[in-house]
Amino acid sequence: MKRHFLLYTKGIAMGMADVVPGVSGGTIAFISGIYDQLLQALAAIPRALRLLLQGQLKMAWQSAQANFLVVLFAGVLTSVFSFAKLISYLLDTYPIFIWSFFFGLVLISVYLIAREVREKIKVSSIFLFALGSILAYWVTQAPPIAVDQGYLSLFFAGYIAICAMLLPGISGSFVLVLLGLYPVVLSAIKNLEVGILLVFISGCVLGLMSFSRILIWMLNRWHDAVLMFLTGLMLGSLNKIWPWKETLSWQEISGEKVPLLQQNLWPDHYTALTGQDALLIWAIMLALIGAALVLVLDYLASRKA
Repeated sequence: MKRHFLLYTKGIAMGMADVVPGVSGGTIAFISGIYDQLLQALAAIPRALRLLLQGQLKMAWQSAQANFLVVLFAGVLTSVFSFAKLISYLLDTYPIFIWSFFFGLVLISVYLIAREVREKIKVSSIFLFALGSILAYWVTQAPPIAVDQGYLSLFFAGYIAICAMLLPGISGSFVLVLLGLYPVVLSAIKNLEVGILLVFISGCVLGLMSFSRILIWMLNRWHDAVLMFLTGLMLGSLNKIWPWKETLSWQEISGEKVPLLQQNLWPDHYTALTGQDALLIWAIMLALIGAALVLVLDYLASRKA
Protein backbone atom coordinates (compact mmCIF):
# COMPACT_ATOMS: atom_id res chain seq x y z
CA MET A 1 0.00 0.00 0.00
CA LYS A 2 2.88 2.37 0.79
CA ARG A 3 4.45 1.71 -2.62
CA HIS A 4 1.14 2.28 -4.39
CA PHE A 5 0.53 5.50 -2.45
CA LEU A 6 3.96 6.84 -3.44
CA LEU A 7 3.26 5.94 -7.07
CA TYR A 8 -0.13 7.65 -6.82
CA THR A 9 1.50 10.86 -5.55
CA LYS A 10 3.97 10.74 -8.45
CA GLY A 11 0.96 10.54 -10.78
CA ILE A 12 -0.54 13.57 -9.05
CA ALA A 13 2.73 15.47 -9.54
CA MET A 14 2.78 14.49 -13.23
CA GLY A 15 -0.81 15.68 -13.66
CA MET A 16 -0.11 19.01 -11.98
CA ALA A 17 2.92 19.54 -14.22
CA ASP A 18 0.91 18.75 -17.34
CA VAL A 19 -1.73 21.33 -16.46
CA VAL A 20 0.94 24.07 -16.49
CA PRO A 21 1.80 25.19 -20.06
CA GLY A 22 5.60 24.91 -20.13
CA VAL A 23 6.20 22.01 -17.73
CA SER A 24 6.25 18.36 -18.86
CA GLY A 25 4.87 15.39 -16.96
CA GLY A 26 7.71 13.43 -18.55
CA THR A 27 10.15 15.54 -16.53
CA ILE A 28 8.42 14.49 -13.30
CA ALA A 29 8.43 10.83 -14.39
CA PHE A 30 12.15 11.01 -15.13
CA ILE A 31 13.25 12.65 -11.89
CA SER A 32 10.99 10.41 -9.78
CA GLY A 33 12.61 7.28 -11.22
CA ILE A 34 9.63 5.80 -13.09
CA TYR A 35 10.36 6.97 -16.66
CA ASP A 36 11.78 3.69 -17.98
CA GLN A 37 9.08 1.59 -16.32
CA LEU A 38 6.39 3.90 -17.70
CA LEU A 39 7.70 3.55 -21.26
CA GLN A 40 7.98 -0.24 -20.95
CA ALA A 41 4.45 -0.56 -19.57
CA LEU A 42 2.93 1.64 -22.27
CA ALA A 43 4.80 -0.17 -25.04
CA ALA A 44 3.47 -3.51 -23.76
CA ILE A 45 -0.21 -2.51 -24.05
CA PRO A 46 -0.72 -3.79 -27.65
CA ARG A 47 0.63 -7.24 -26.68
CA ALA A 48 -1.54 -7.19 -23.56
CA LEU A 49 -4.60 -6.44 -25.69
CA ARG A 50 -3.84 -9.45 -27.90
CA LEU A 51 -3.54 -11.67 -24.82
CA LEU A 52 -6.81 -10.26 -23.53
CA LEU A 53 -8.60 -11.11 -26.78
CA GLN A 54 -7.26 -14.66 -26.41
CA GLY A 55 -8.87 -14.89 -22.99
CA GLN A 56 -5.58 -14.75 -21.05
CA LEU A 57 -6.66 -12.05 -18.62
CA LYS A 58 -3.98 -12.63 -15.96
CA MET A 59 -1.12 -12.67 -18.47
CA ALA A 60 -2.50 -9.57 -20.17
CA TRP A 61 -2.67 -7.72 -16.85
CA GLN A 62 0.88 -8.68 -15.94
CA SER A 63 2.26 -7.98 -19.42
CA ALA A 64 1.10 -4.36 -19.35
CA GLN A 65 2.11 -3.88 -15.69
CA ALA A 66 -1.48 -2.82 -15.24
CA ASN A 67 -1.21 -2.29 -11.47
CA PHE A 68 1.52 0.28 -12.11
CA LEU A 69 -0.41 2.04 -14.90
CA VAL A 70 -3.76 2.09 -13.07
CA VAL A 71 -2.29 3.61 -9.90
CA LEU A 72 -0.11 6.11 -11.78
CA PHE A 73 -2.84 7.35 -14.13
CA ALA A 74 -5.34 7.46 -11.28
CA GLY A 75 -3.00 10.02 -9.75
CA VAL A 76 -2.64 11.88 -13.06
CA LEU A 77 -6.42 12.06 -13.62
CA THR A 78 -7.07 13.02 -10.00
CA SER A 79 -4.64 15.87 -10.39
CA VAL A 80 -5.94 17.06 -13.76
CA PHE A 81 -9.59 17.11 -12.71
CA SER A 82 -8.97 18.38 -9.15
CA PHE A 83 -6.20 20.92 -9.65
CA ALA A 84 -6.96 22.43 -13.08
CA LYS A 85 -8.86 25.32 -11.51
CA LEU A 86 -6.36 25.67 -8.63
CA ILE A 87 -3.34 25.82 -10.94
CA SER A 88 -5.10 28.39 -13.13
CA TYR A 89 -5.86 30.47 -10.03
CA LEU A 90 -2.29 30.25 -8.68
CA LEU A 91 -0.77 31.15 -12.06
CA ASP A 92 -3.08 34.16 -12.23
CA THR A 93 -2.61 35.28 -8.61
CA TYR A 94 0.98 34.29 -7.79
CA PRO A 95 2.69 33.89 -11.18
CA ILE A 96 6.23 34.75 -10.03
CA PHE A 97 6.06 32.24 -7.17
CA ILE A 98 4.74 29.39 -9.33
CA TRP A 99 7.07 29.97 -12.27
CA SER A 100 10.09 30.35 -9.95
CA PHE A 101 9.33 27.00 -8.30
CA PHE A 102 9.05 25.23 -11.65
CA PHE A 103 12.12 27.05 -13.02
CA GLY A 104 14.26 25.63 -10.23
CA LEU A 105 12.67 22.21 -10.65
CA VAL A 106 13.38 22.02 -14.39
CA LEU A 107 16.85 23.61 -14.17
CA ILE A 108 18.18 20.99 -11.75
CA SER A 109 16.47 18.28 -13.82
CA VAL A 110 18.67 19.31 -16.78
CA TYR A 111 21.70 18.30 -14.73
CA LEU A 112 20.14 15.02 -13.59
CA ILE A 113 19.29 13.90 -17.12
CA ALA A 114 22.70 14.92 -18.49
CA ARG A 115 24.27 12.90 -15.68
CA GLU A 116 22.77 9.73 -17.15
CA VAL A 117 24.97 10.00 -20.25
CA ARG A 118 27.21 6.92 -20.09
CA GLU A 119 30.05 7.72 -22.47
CA LYS A 120 32.35 10.66 -23.10
CA ILE A 121 30.65 13.68 -24.69
CA LYS A 122 31.14 13.72 -28.47
CA VAL A 123 30.74 16.46 -31.05
CA SER A 124 27.56 14.77 -32.29
CA SER A 125 26.17 14.79 -28.75
CA ILE A 126 26.88 18.51 -28.41
CA PHE A 127 25.11 19.09 -31.74
CA LEU A 128 22.03 17.16 -30.55
CA PHE A 129 22.04 19.08 -27.27
CA ALA A 130 22.12 22.37 -29.18
CA LEU A 131 19.43 21.14 -31.57
CA GLY A 132 17.13 20.19 -28.68
CA SER A 133 17.70 23.56 -27.00
CA ILE A 134 16.96 25.51 -30.17
CA LEU A 135 13.88 23.42 -30.94
CA ALA A 136 12.42 23.86 -27.44
CA TYR A 137 13.18 27.60 -27.47
CA TRP A 138 11.53 27.96 -30.89
CA VAL A 139 8.44 26.06 -29.70
CA THR A 140 8.10 28.33 -26.64
CA GLN A 141 8.40 31.41 -28.88
CA ALA A 142 6.10 30.22 -31.66
CA PRO A 143 2.77 32.06 -31.96
CA PRO A 144 -0.41 29.97 -31.66
CA ILE A 145 -2.02 28.77 -34.87
CA ALA A 146 -5.73 28.54 -35.51
CA VAL A 147 -6.87 24.98 -36.24
CA ASP A 148 -10.32 23.54 -36.66
CA GLN A 149 -11.94 22.65 -33.32
CA GLY A 150 -13.71 19.57 -34.67
CA TYR A 151 -13.36 16.06 -33.32
CA LEU A 152 -10.65 15.06 -35.82
CA SER A 153 -8.46 17.99 -34.76
CA LEU A 154 -9.06 17.16 -31.09
CA PHE A 155 -8.06 13.54 -31.70
CA PHE A 156 -4.75 14.47 -33.35
CA ALA A 157 -4.18 17.20 -30.74
CA GLY A 158 -4.47 14.53 -28.05
CA TYR A 159 -2.01 12.33 -29.94
CA ILE A 160 0.57 15.11 -30.35
CA ALA A 161 0.14 16.52 -26.83
CA ILE A 162 0.60 13.15 -25.12
CA CYS A 163 3.73 12.45 -27.20
CA ALA A 164 5.07 15.80 -26.00
CA MET A 165 4.18 14.88 -22.41
CA LEU A 166 6.41 11.80 -22.65
CA LEU A 167 9.38 13.98 -23.61
CA PRO A 168 11.08 15.72 -20.68
CA GLY A 169 11.17 19.41 -21.58
CA ILE A 170 8.21 19.65 -23.96
CA SER A 171 4.88 20.47 -22.35
CA GLY A 172 1.78 18.74 -23.68
CA SER A 173 -0.44 21.58 -22.49
CA PHE A 174 1.79 24.13 -24.24
CA VAL A 175 1.44 22.17 -27.48
CA LEU A 176 -2.32 22.59 -27.07
CA VAL A 177 -1.76 26.34 -26.62
CA LEU A 178 0.19 26.44 -29.90
CA LEU A 179 -2.64 24.56 -31.66
CA GLY A 180 -5.20 26.98 -30.22
CA LEU A 181 -7.01 24.11 -28.49
CA TYR A 182 -5.91 24.62 -24.88
CA PRO A 183 -9.04 26.68 -24.04
CA VAL A 184 -11.27 23.98 -25.58
CA VAL A 185 -9.68 21.10 -23.68
CA LEU A 186 -9.41 22.99 -20.37
CA SER A 187 -13.06 24.04 -20.62
CA ALA A 188 -14.06 20.43 -21.37
CA ILE A 189 -12.19 19.27 -18.25
CA LYS A 190 -13.75 21.94 -16.04
CA ASN A 191 -17.29 21.35 -17.38
CA LEU A 192 -16.99 17.55 -17.91
CA GLU A 193 -17.90 17.70 -21.62
CA VAL A 194 -17.81 13.94 -22.18
CA GLY A 195 -17.85 13.90 -26.00
CA ILE A 196 -14.84 16.19 -26.36
CA LEU A 197 -12.94 14.40 -23.59
CA LEU A 198 -13.50 10.93 -25.09
CA VAL A 199 -12.18 12.01 -28.50
CA PHE A 200 -9.19 13.78 -26.95
CA ILE A 201 -8.40 10.85 -24.64
CA SER A 202 -8.63 8.41 -27.57
CA GLY A 203 -5.87 10.35 -29.31
CA CYS A 204 -3.86 10.35 -26.09
CA VAL A 205 -4.17 6.56 -25.71
CA LEU A 206 -3.00 5.93 -29.28
CA GLY A 207 -0.10 8.34 -28.80
CA LEU A 208 0.98 6.70 -25.54
CA MET A 209 1.04 3.21 -27.05
CA SER A 210 2.85 4.12 -30.26
CA PHE A 211 5.30 6.82 -29.19
CA SER A 212 6.46 4.91 -26.11
CA ARG A 213 7.66 2.08 -28.39
CA ILE A 214 9.56 4.57 -30.56
CA LEU A 215 11.23 6.11 -27.51
CA ILE A 216 12.27 2.73 -26.13
CA TRP A 217 13.75 1.73 -29.49
CA MET A 218 15.66 5.01 -29.74
CA LEU A 219 16.96 4.81 -26.16
CA ASN A 220 18.13 1.23 -26.69
CA ARG A 221 19.86 2.10 -29.95
CA TRP A 222 21.20 5.62 -29.24
CA HIS A 223 20.94 6.04 -25.47
CA ASP A 224 23.41 8.88 -24.95
CA ALA A 225 22.40 10.78 -28.08
CA VAL A 226 18.72 10.71 -27.10
CA LEU A 227 19.51 11.85 -23.55
CA MET A 228 21.58 14.75 -24.84
CA PHE A 229 18.71 15.79 -27.11
CA LEU A 230 16.23 15.54 -24.21
CA THR A 231 18.58 17.56 -22.01
CA GLY A 232 18.62 20.25 -24.68
CA LEU A 233 14.83 20.21 -24.84
CA MET A 234 14.62 20.82 -21.11
CA LEU A 235 17.18 23.64 -21.19
CA GLY A 236 15.39 25.36 -24.07
CA SER A 237 12.03 25.04 -22.33
CA LEU A 238 13.27 27.24 -19.46
CA ASN A 239 12.43 30.18 -21.71
CA LYS A 240 8.73 29.42 -21.22
CA ILE A 241 8.84 29.25 -17.42
CA TRP A 242 10.95 32.36 -16.72
CA PRO A 243 9.18 34.06 -13.79
CA TRP A 244 9.13 37.68 -15.01
CA LYS A 245 7.00 38.28 -18.10
CA GLU A 246 5.20 40.98 -20.01
CA THR A 247 1.90 39.90 -21.54
CA LEU A 248 1.56 41.02 -25.14
CA SER A 249 -1.85 39.50 -25.93
CA TRP A 250 -4.66 37.68 -24.17
CA GLN A 251 -7.24 34.99 -24.88
CA GLU A 252 -10.55 34.17 -23.22
CA ILE A 253 -11.14 30.81 -21.51
CA SER A 254 -14.55 30.15 -19.97
CA GLY A 255 -15.19 33.88 -19.72
CA GLU A 256 -11.79 34.66 -18.16
CA LYS A 257 -8.87 36.50 -19.80
CA VAL A 258 -5.59 34.56 -19.67
CA PRO A 259 -2.16 35.40 -21.18
CA LEU A 260 -1.56 34.19 -24.75
CA LEU A 261 1.71 35.77 -25.95
CA GLN A 262 4.36 36.89 -23.45
CA GLN A 263 7.97 38.07 -23.46
CA ASN A 264 10.54 37.60 -20.70
CA LEU A 265 11.97 40.49 -18.69
CA TRP A 266 14.84 40.89 -16.26
CA PRO A 267 13.57 41.50 -12.69
CA ASP A 268 14.55 45.21 -12.69
CA HIS A 269 12.90 45.76 -16.07
CA TYR A 270 9.77 43.98 -14.78
CA THR A 271 9.58 46.38 -11.84
CA ALA A 272 10.19 49.41 -14.05
CA LEU A 273 7.57 48.34 -16.59
CA THR A 274 4.81 47.13 -14.27
CA GLY A 275 5.52 49.11 -11.11
CA GLN A 276 5.28 45.85 -9.14
CA ASP A 277 7.86 44.28 -6.85
CA ALA A 278 9.85 41.59 -8.67
CA LEU A 279 9.96 39.56 -5.41
CA LEU A 280 13.48 38.47 -6.31
CA ILE A 281 14.37 37.00 -2.90
CA TRP A 282 11.15 34.97 -2.77
CA ALA A 283 11.67 33.84 -6.37
CA ILE A 284 15.17 32.58 -5.58
CA MET A 285 13.94 30.78 -2.46
CA LEU A 286 11.13 29.04 -4.35
CA ALA A 287 13.49 28.06 -7.17
CA LEU A 288 15.80 26.51 -4.57
CA ILE A 289 12.85 24.68 -3.02
CA GLY A 290 11.91 23.29 -6.44
CA ALA A 291 15.50 22.17 -7.02
CA ALA A 292 15.72 20.63 -3.54
CA LEU A 293 12.50 18.70 -4.13
CA VAL A 294 13.96 17.20 -7.31
CA LEU A 295 17.16 16.21 -5.51
CA VAL A 296 15.14 14.52 -2.76
CA LEU A 297 13.11 12.59 -5.36
CA ASP A 298 16.32 11.59 -7.14
CA TYR A 299 17.84 10.39 -3.85
CA LEU A 300 14.75 8.33 -2.99
CA ALA A 301 14.68 6.85 -6.50
CA SER A 302 18.39 5.89 -6.29
CA ARG A 303 17.86 4.24 -2.89
CA LYS A 304 15.01 2.18 -4.30
CA ALA A 305 17.22 1.17 -7.23
